[in-house]
Formats: sequence, C-alpha cells, structure tokens
Amino acid sequence: MPTYKDIINKLNLQPHPEGGYFKETYRSQGEILESSLGKDYTGNRNYSTSIYFLLTSNQFSAFHRITQDEIWHFYEGSPVKIHMISKAGDYSSIVVGRDFTKDQLPQYVVKGGIWFAAEVLDEKSFSLVGCTVSPGFDFKDFEMPSRQTLLELFPDLKSVITRFSHA
Repeated sequence: MPTYKDIINKLNLQPHPEGGYFKETYRSQGEILESSLGKDYTGNRNYSTSIYFLLTSNQFSAFHRITQDEIWHFYEGSPVKIHMISKAGDYSSIVVGRDFTKDQLPQYVVKGGIWFAAEVLDEKSFSLVGCTVSPGFDFKDFEMPSRQTLLELFPDLKSVITRFSHA
C-alpha cells in the first residue's frame, strides 16, 4: 500500500485551508447562470467540480460549510468520519469507508449549508476520498468560521466544535 506522502506526490496534492491536501480534478466547461442559481450565489457556477482530498490521522478537516451539496467518495486508506451540525444545531456523523459490516458507506452526500468536519479513524493512517460538488465549487461559497463563532452558535456542542475547529 502506498504511503500518504507517495499519494500526495503522485497526485500533486496541495494543502487545503480546512486541513488535509487536495487537487481539483474536474471542472465542467458548462456554467449555470447566476440568475438561475438563487439568492445564495453571486456569479455563475460551473455545472460540477471534483477534487481528490487526503487527510492524515494527525490532522483534521475543520468545521466549514459550502452552499452546495458535496458528495464524498471513498478511495483508499482508513475510513473517514464526517461530523455534521445542521442549521438548527443538531449533531450527526457518518463513516465513509468500505466495511459494510460496520455500516460504513462508500459514498455520502453532505447537504449544502450543513457545517461539517472530518477525521481519519485509524491511527497512523490516511484517508483518500473524492469530493464532487454541484453546482461547481467556488471559494465564494466556502465559510470556515473560528471556534469562538461556532461556539456562540452552538454552545451545547462545545466538545466536538473544540476538537474540529481552529482557535
């Protein structure tokens, strides 16, 4: 099995602001006009985008949200746990991986507007996933608040917010 460093080099992954490493692998040429997207968007968006995303067990993907739905696809390594907080403040989690006997899913959709974070479950390991976004991703749709901001919104979720956010 390749090491995470091998994968980072082979796929030419770069550091991601939320944690981990990524590379955009697809951006459709077609666009959806802003007038067809609704009030949550400014500007046109590609129909769809896709990235490779790699996390190691000594890092996490910090709580963030995007406007669009994001589909996670499991590829290699340890299962990854996605932590989610709804707009109403309800916490849930799901494990994306290959072990169906442990209720892992090879693919999962995080709905747009949901705060979410992720972690690698196995120690001294990594997770390689793909993330597909539609309408296509644009950093204008990305929000990664401070720990304090999230704690003010969801004080009952202090433990999980503290674990998966930056000060």
